[in-house]
Amino acid sequence: MSVILTRTGSDPTRLRRLGPARFEAAVRREVVARQGKRPCLRIVRLLFAAAAGSRGVIAHRPGALERVQLLLDDFRDAGRRLGETEDLMVAVLDELQLSELVCSIVGLSALGGATILAETGDLTRFASARAVVKHSGLAPREKSSGTYTGRTKLTGQGRPGLRAAAWRAVWGAQRANPVYAAKFTHLTSRGENKLNRGQAHADIAAALLRQLSAVVSTGQRWDAAIAAGGRCEVIQPAA
Repeated sequence: MSVILTRTGSDPTRLRRLGPARFEAAVRREVVARQGKRPCLRIVRLLFAAAAGSRGVIAHRPGALERVQLLLDDFRDAGRRLGETEDLMVAVLDELQLSELVCSIVGLSALGGATILAETGDLTRFASARAVVKHSGLAPREKSSGTYTGRTKLTGQGRPGLRAAAWRAVWGAQRANPVYAAKFTHLTSRGENKLNRGQAHADIAAALLRQLSAVVSTGQRWDAAIAAGGRCEVIQPAA
């Protein structure tokens, strides 16, 4: 839509003269300029056909495109303000001298760690790393009554923002972190109590919170061997 508005305005004749090939090339350049990889050509071609077509109420098209332009302006402004906020969050992490510790967890970015810490506050106020997981609502809870035992699900209690921050951080960390990748493979392929992808992802998000709590509370960098053994909660502070 940005290409349509900047290159042809509301005139379908000008868009038809541009042609689908040059339109696709212009969209591709726009996507790359916005740090994207490539556009979905199916959508691009459908959009070109709709915008360049002569059907419909042509008289209403300029007003509709004007509203689209206003929405795009709002979107760009929101993106700019979001970028400024993220820069401030990372700067605060630097001021607290936590960036190196947070980023020692392979695959976790400074922004991802700052987003989690913005939801938890001071991690040393929690009695244990498990308490942080419980605070996020990522702790498992078994549904049972009398002799009946149902499926084990997440509690869903606690801070939704913290749960979302941990969930999003794991998407990047899981690809880059060999410990998390191995854990995901194990959880989704083991013979007994095999988890689906979403359950395994939640389990790793909980592990990430425990390990982040450990490195921040103790002042010790993340250790892959300890993380693989699941003993991050008992790391002792450096002398």
